[in-house]
Amino acid sequence: MFTENDVPPLDGKVVVITGANSGIGFEASRMLAGRGAHVVMACRDEGRMGLAMTSLRATVPGAKVEGLVLDLTSLGSIERASKELATSHHRIDVLVNNAGVMAVPERTTADGFELQFGTNHLGHFAFTGRILPLLDHANRGRVVTVSSLLHRQGRIDFGAIPRPSKYDQRRQYSMSKLANLLFTYELERRLRQSSSTAIAIGCHPGYSSTNLQHVGPKMRGSALLAVVMRAMNALVAQPAAIGALATVMAATGDVLGGGYVGGTRLNQLRGLPELLRSSPASYDRETAARLWNVSEQLTGATYAFPT
Repeated sequence: MFTENDVPPLDGKVVVITGANSGIGFEASRMLAGRGAHVVMACRDEGRMGLAMTSLRATVPGAKVEGLVLDLTSLGSIERASKELATSHHRIDVLVNNAGVMAVPERTTADGFELQFGTNHLGHFAFTGRILPLLDHANRGRVVTVSSLLHRQGRIDFGAIPRPSKYDQRRQYSMSKLANLLFTYELERRLRQSSSTAIAIGCHPGYSSTNLQHVGPKMRGSALLAVVMRAMNALVAQPAAIGALATVMAATGDVLGGGYVGGTRLNQLRGLPELLRSSPASYDRETAARLWNVSEQLTGATYAFPT
């Protein structure tokens, strides 16, 4: 099992974390910055990003941290952020695809994709593809993608991509989290077929107390659902700092490409992270390859693998 004490020295390493202003992303940023990494906090809201950076510097004196405005619901924002990164950094050692939304009312992204699938999968697919050359410039760069236990309930319905004809918030979320792992394992296969030394790893944070559970009720204006989610967090959820250890283990620990990391207690809802196996559906190569092709077509992102 992996604890914060197991995080190795990271001086000189550059780590980009999406959705770093709160929850799992913030706690992972804190741990990595605390071990000397230069952390790029990639966030949608510039104001919240600034507050998070101030909080991180107060928590970790001398932290090397910078902000990057990145809205995963906009392909235009993804392109701008990718170019900004390429201008300011010649390499990235770790990319953590962490940002996400869960169980929200029916909405679409700026480019017309269903919001959950568009943010959780398509946005990260496009961003990863655009900055892959920076990861190739590192020695064994890592792409860490944060999935969810609910991927086990997921099924890829290609008829619901880029948006379904009938919206089911939980079905769309589970599909997006299964897509995260199909993407991770397909990316690892394609990396191994190239000359790249980068690796791809998946993880899950268990049931952790974060803002993720509160966005849906807030968007609906449902006070009752908000109370229920607060009660569930208090009774069942583990602290975000524990859930973030899976991300940090995937980013820095002794994990091979194609690995999957998460807690093991209470049917994986809680606990310190270990190496695991994800659902059988997540290892379906045919579905993964088809999803990759569809994602390329929708986002316009093409992966320049070194040969």
